[in-house]
Amino acid sequence: MTTATNQPPPLVDYNLFAADLPLREALEREGGSWAQDMVSELGRLAGTEEAIAWGFQANSNPPQLHTHDRFGNRIDEVEFHPAWHRLMEVAISHGLHALPWRETRPGAHAARAAAFYVWSQVEGGHGCPVSMTYAALPALRNQPELAARWEPLMTSIDYDPGLRPPATKRGALFGMAMTEKQGGSDVRANTTRATPVGAGGPGGEHLLTGHKWFCSAPMCDAFLVLAQAPGGLSCFLLPRVLDDGTRNQFHIQRLKDKLGNRSNASSEIELDGAWAVMIGEEGRGVRTIIEMVNHTRLDCVIGSASLMRQAVAQATHHTAHRSAFGRLLSEQPLMVNVLADIAVNTGRASVPSPWSPRLSNATAATAMSKSRSCRASIARRRSTPSGKALAT
Repeated sequence: MTTATNQPPPLVDYNLFAADLPLREALEREGGSWAQDMVSELGRLAGTEEAIAWGFQANSNPPQLHTHDRFGNRIDEVEFHPAWHRLMEVAISHGLHALPWRETRPGAHAARAAAFYVWSQVEGGHGCPVSMTYAALPALRNQPELAARWEPLMTSIDYDPGLRPPATKRGALFGMAMTEKQGGSDVRANTTRATPVGAGGPGGEHLLTGHKWFCSAPMCDAFLVLAQAPGGLSCFLLPRVLDDGTRNQFHIQRLKDKLGNRSNASSEIELDGAWAVMIGEEGRGVRTIIEMVNHTRLDCVIGSASLMRQAVAQATHHTAHRSAFGRLLSEQPLMVNVLADIAVNTGRASVPSPWSPRLSNATAATAMSKSRSCRASIARRRSTPSGKALAT
């Protein structure tokens, strides 16, 4: 039997937070040092062989859609691999979905950003429902009576999966559903209708009929949805399960076949008279939901930067343990250029991450920061042997 030689050992059993000096300094600088022990523990767990295996398993075993049970009843459920649930348990128990709303002290958003940055290096797909739950609360607070009911579940650190009435759950996750086939990002072209039940208006009941072309994490307990009310495009809270235990008219048509992010379910849905409650002012749905959108875009910046950081960790580890032409790769001049290039650009992308909550009221700045991180991430994957990124 052939034995592999000159191969690096697996990069395991290290603390991602302790190994990241710029992140530690940023957390201190932005007033989040009180959370250092929590982030460090998360960094230790992220470096274990077990946690790394969860990430591989969750992506090797993508979610499966079950539209009906064996008796022909519509159930619209998505089944996830156990590794997905382990990843979610860790994220929720460490407050990655709610830390700033649970801890109103200075530096809470920075602490949460640092924790999200560290744990996303294990696996990125499960960060989607975590991020959306974190982002939904500011938008939901536009309707105080709804926030009062849902906030205790949204900020709970108990991961409680499964479709059940909200009153029977220990915690809840939120998603969003905005885009449609004919408009995509142009949500003002949406055709999904919201028919008032009674007086309608903010806080009023409506029945939603239409479709959504992209609805990520469809097993969340509730969604913020855009639909055309009599007064124009408005924002609604739509639960998966109603208070009496019946399933809402939220039908999953199919799951997207994606190139990446395969651990997470992204779906196309049909709403057939689905019960929902209006959030915020009628006809101002974009203004209402944009608070949620902006917070999720901040997490896109953090997630992209964390992906780049882990790429640097893997590259430097690999080159420090593999030799070619009589020297370690990490000592070869051209490889040194490549490693320096990706490290510098990763540092540039990481700069906004811990303090990105400062941008929460600056949508344009958030978008530019997201764009820069994503472009840099793509460029790293297209770098030439000399370390110079190809033109894009």
